[in-house]
Amino acid sequence: MNLLTRWPENQLCLSSEQRRQAVNSVEKAFASTLESLKVDIGLVELLESIYVPLGAWLVERKKRQNGPLVVGINGAQGAGKSTLFNLLEVILEEGFDLKVVGLSIDDLYKTRSDREQLADAVHPLLKTRGVPGTHDVELGIELLKRLKGEFASTGQSVKIPVFDKSIDDRCPPALWQEWNDDADIIVLEGWCVGAVPQDEQALQTPVNDLEQTEDPDGAWRNYVNQQLQGAYKDLFAMVDVLIMLKVPSMESVFEWRSQQEKKLAERVKYIYDTQQPTQHLRIMNEDEIQRFIQHYERLTRTMLEELPDRADICLALNENHKISKIHVNSPL
Repeated sequence: MNLLTRWPENQLCLSSEQRRQAVNSVEKAFASTLESLKVDIGLVELLESIYVPLGAWLVERKKRQNGPLVVGINGAQGAGKSTLFNLLEVILEEGFDLKVVGLSIDDLYKTRSDREQLADAVHPLLKTRGVPGTHDVELGIELLKRLKGEFASTGQSVKIPVFDKSIDDRCPPALWQEWNDDADIIVLEGWCVGAVPQDEQALQTPVNDLEQTEDPDGAWRNYVNQQLQGAYKDLFAMVDVLIMLKVPSMESVFEWRSQQEKKLAERVKYIYDTQQPTQHLRIMNEDEIQRFIQHYERLTRTMLEELPDRADICLALNENHKISKIHVNSPL
């Protein structure tokens, strides 16, 4: 396997032996999965060169503060945010014996009913999940505070909501995740995590057909921008370390998001083949995906321009979805 980049040597944290032990522990944790897949994906080399050093960097950063470290993962649709979280979870737990809990900003989406009401009251485009204004941000802030232990202990677990994109709605509370422990690392991942509002002048010109035809007066995009100035700013201020997965272009966003939808379609086919009802499941075709992505385009383009230099760590991806460059903007 040919690596395109490695973790910066001047930001290698902990000793080489500690990192080696972590790689061994993580490799063992993945061993059964790799054996069942019967493939060699160069995981150990990636662990040694990129992911375990990133984990060690977070461990060192955690040592420098009291309480849990809140890590934000930013990345456009299809960038691999969930995959990065899953890797870091195993690395930090198995390799460095830390307790890790994560939540996705997607799971904070307002219910479909709430978004329909918002669409009637403010703007029809707010029915579509995704942009700032379509999340229950207050719930997110409360969840982070509870996970950080900022409320008096009641002996109750923290319940984390789950959003099912195939039905475009929040799952019932009985299906929510539960966290019953203290946390060392809390991960908040999402496409707009860390986003900041645009200058009002930049909002005047539409960036795509959706804005041109369905938001000609700019009411929707101004509303979204206002949300970033309010509660979202408070939520993102709780992030201690921000990691960006930088996609190469908007074209990649469409391609990778299409791949996600195809996987969802395969899941639906499996459910259908098992004779379970699938009429309630929502799969988008390519035209629908194109329109869907346009809801995100303005903010995505803005983040691609300004966030790589503002994020604490920027992992730049190439067209083949591989990490090609690493920038640590907040050296330890």
